Order: sequence, then C-alpha cells, then structure tokens
Amino acid sequence: MTDFASQMARRVEPYTPGEQPQDKRYIKLNTNECPYPPSPKVSSELAHTEALRLYPDPTCRLLRQAVSQVYGLEPDQVFIGNGSDEVLAFSFMAFGSQDLPITTAAISYSFYPVWARLLDIPYRVHALKDDLSLPLEEIAEDGNGPMVICNPNAPTGLALPCQKLEEVLKGHPDRLMIVDEAYVDFGAQSMVPMIGRYPNLLVIQTFSKSRALAGARVGFAMGQKDLIDYLNRVKNSFNSYTISRFSLEAARAAMLDTDYFSDITGRITATRERVKKELWAHGFDLTDSKTNFLWVRSDKIGGQELYEALKEQGILVRHFSDPAITDRIRVTIGTDQQMDVFLKTLFSITEKETTCVKQ
Repeated sequence: MTDFASQMARRVEPYTPGEQPQDKRYIKLNTNECPYPPSPKVSSELAHTEALRLYPDPTCRLLRQAVSQVYGLEPDQVFIGNGSDEVLAFSFMAFGSQDLPITTAAISYSFYPVWARLLDIPYRVHALKDDLSLPLEEIAEDGNGPMVICNPNAPTGLALPCQKLEEVLKGHPDRLMIVDEAYVDFGAQSMVPMIGRYPNLLVIQTFSKSRALAGARVGFAMGQKDLIDYLNRVKNSFNSYTISRFSLEAARAAMLDTDYFSDITGRITATRERVKKELWAHGFDLTDSKTNFLWVRSDKIGGQELYEALKEQGILVRHFSDPAITDRIRVTIGTDQQMDVFLKTLFSITEKETTCVKQ
C-alpha cells in the first residue's frame, strides 16, 4: 500500500490528552477542569441562536475589549484563540524557527515538544532544580529564541515570583519570553502588569480553568501590539474563524463577571490548601502547588499502580509515563465533597499497601 504521509506527519509524536471516558461515571480529577459551572451570566448569552447562520467576528472585537477592560490593556494588546493550546501553537509558529530555537524546562507542559517537532523548531530543555523549581537562569542563558516559561509550572504546580522573571526580561531584552499562565489565577503572580514595560513579553492565559469554560475552547495572549500583530498574521494565514459565536459570547460574559471568578477561584484555592495539609499529615510527598491541581507521590505505592487503583474505585487522576516523574500522580482539585471521597479512597489504598508489606 502506498504511504502518502509527509515527512512531518511521520516524525511527529502527537500529544496524549487526558482521558474523557464514556464507559461509566467517574470522579474526574485528571484534566484540571473547573469543578464548578461557568458564571450564571454565560447561560443567558447562549440563548440567542438566530445569529448562528452568520460567521463569527474574526477579530473577536467584543471579547478583546472585555479582556482589555479587566486587565487594564488596550484591545490591540489582546489576541484570542481556540484555547490556549492554539495560542501557544501560533506563538511557536510566529516566533520560533530553525534559527530561533525554543528553550524551556525538561519537565513542563508536554504539548511544547509536540509543537516544536511538528514545526521543525529546535527544542532545548533544562532539568528542574533539586527543589523542582524552574531552571530560569539556565533557560535564559541558552540560545537566542523564545524562552517558554510555564508559571506556575505543570505538572509540578510550583510558581516563580514575578521579580525573578522580570530580572530575566531586563537582562535579555533581545529574547522573547512567552509566559504560559494557564494556572496563574489560583495563587501565583501574573506578569500582565509588566506588558507595558517589556516589548519582549508575551503572556498567555485560558478560560478553561478559572473561568470554567474548558468546553468552549477559548484562550488569549497579551503583549505589546507588535507581538499581537504577528499572532494575527499567523492565525489569518491558517483559519480566520477559530472561535465560534457561542464561545465568544460565553467567554465575554465569563470575563466580565469578576465577582463569580473571584468566588470560584477562592473556593478552589481553599479546598487545595485543606487537601494539601491532610496529605502532608499522612506522609505524602507533594509540592506547594499554586494551581488547581496537586502533584503527589506515595512511598507505599508507585504512580502507575496508584493511578490504576484509584481508577478501579471510580476516581480518575493523571499519570505520566516520563521516567523522571512516573512515581507521581497529578490530582485536579474538585469540590470539597469530591476531594473527601478522593482522600478516603487514597488512604484506604495506601493503608492496604502498608498491610501487605508488613505481612
């Protein structure tokens, strides 16, 4: 049989998304979705269907205005994409090349190397520090292309203070820093206030986590106008209509409902801190996460085994096969009730392992 695939299609290793199982109902703590529904104002915006016969606004003008209003920017400093994944991919296209390699941490968002391979961009990584924090200085000193900084980092959950990132921006004005802030709203510091001072700063966020719109697929980038113009050039060479009318309206309503945003991020953060204390009290190894997930290791059972045991009990978490992190699981913060079930099940599993070892 003739193989019609291009060299690009043959070389790429696709990203593996978190499970979205249909076989039964699970307590779903594996893909860092929000456990609460979107703002009540979203549903009222989705009641109007007569305009669906028309294409959506390719400039996303009303949503850009809403984002700029909330973040204190100008609309032309905001770019909208189909989830932050698309925004990040467009950023790799716009600012990376054979002569401008991507530099980042070895343990970070696992979609980064997929885009680099797809686009044939050299990809340089540096190991996390002993305390699992980002190797910011090593990244900054390596190469001349974009530095991609996931802050807080995934899957470690650890965050760097803005002061550290600003020092790098100042010291390397000829290098672009792309800051992936998918999880910033759960206790970390955002770099958005520095956009006006640094033309080499691009900040990317999402509506999926803190605004409970993972199913709508909306993300956004913020930076000085020149950077945003390049993103628009890439997008409009690919697909001018990446965001549906429904998603644009839902995202605008969610963005402007700042009270609801503060409420659900506060609830998730409070639950996270409670669960962290309980896990530490029971001897689990976990980082001081500033995200909506925890990165957990048990000395009684391996990561793969723990993932499978929880799944058997109807609880989905995320496990990664990378040898450097295979001993851990990533656990999304759910509602208080969901996390109580998780803790009870987890402790039961690890206690059984302890009993088996003693026997």
